[in-house]
Amino acid sequence: MAEVGAHLTAAPAGGDRPSVFEAVAQDSLMAAVKPALQHLVKVLAESNPARYGFLWHWFDEIYVLLDLLLQQHYLARCSASFSENFYSLKRIPMGDGRQQALATAGLPKRQHWKSLLLLVLIPYLKGKLEKLVSSLREEDEYSIHPPSSSWKRFYRAFLAAYPYVNMTWEGWFLVQQLCYILGKAEHHSPMLKLAGVHLVRLTAEDIQALEKKWAETTSSPTHSFTSRVQSALRRALGGIAFSLSTGLSVSVFFLQFLDWWYSSENQETIKSLTALPTPPPPVHLEQEPSPAVLPSLRTVCPLCRKVRVNATALATSGFVFCYRCAYSYVKAQQRCPVTGYATELQHLVKLYSPES
Repeated sequence: MAEVGAHLTAAPAGGDRPSVFEAVAQDSLMAAVKPALQHLVKVLAESNPARYGFLWHWFDEIYVLLDLLLQQHYLARCSASFSENFYSLKRIPMGDGRQQALATAGLPKRQHWKSLLLLVLIPYLKGKLEKLVSSLREEDEYSIHPPSSSWKRFYRAFLAAYPYVNMTWEGWFLVQQLCYILGKAEHHSPMLKLAGVHLVRLTAEDIQALEKKWAETTSSPTHSFTSRVQSALRRALGGIAFSLSTGLSVSVFFLQFLDWWYSSENQETIKSLTALPTPPPPVHLEQEPSPAVLPSLRTVCPLCRKVRVNATALATSGFVFCYRCAYSYVKAQQRCPVTGYATELQHLVKLYSPES
């Protein structure tokens, strides 16, 4: 069944409070999915930039939309996020002295929308902020703005303060987890406290109610056209959720392996194990015209058609341009002007000639 997850664990006699291992494991599940999907999209974009380049360019927005639909589905049907339901957990409102409602009852509207925003919006904004910091650091290294400009002073102050802000953020989560381990807190994550909920294990009644609801959804007859369309949409979304649940239960360790394999700490090992000769030019260049035609003189920039100033190469293709030409083009198009390969600003490499 999609909503119950791939592996249900019986609650121990100690209560319905999940262990810190369960709580942290469900947090790391979605964190392992995004890097694996991002690598898949990058491979597609590099193999055919014209067809799949937009997926790489808008990956964050596409992912947050899919994540929004997935989390909304599970919060509405199971009172839990996808990863929480995968580990047989559910959310209940804080300070509710009444008997716990079944998972199929859903959360109150206030806790539901808070949970949805914190599950989807916070990781999206944090990822965007990290990319902004990386971009500002690159601009600072290349000294694009005059040293005395107010903008340069502002983002240098921002770059200086960001590590401390990030350390405070991560420390907040660490302290909350330590308090949870010692039994001094009801939440392992501050996001749960902000949402006004805490996690408990699914009971046998919850599992039976989820199974009954799933059976009713798949077998209930529909008469009007509108109800049929709504039923078809619910079944389609349920099928997607079931596929994700089943697929992740089999490939979760493979996804975590991909996350480790393509991590920055492992890049040197990857290069030594996967060193290959220079590949031939991409096939799609023979079918589609290049944005920039190579000049006959090697000292001329393919973009501005003038003698190169501050020569800079693109690590993804090896072609050399003026720095300002390459920076402006890559920042706007996120691809190589000649080959069309997916490219980012960190792929710009400064060249030094013997004369300089």
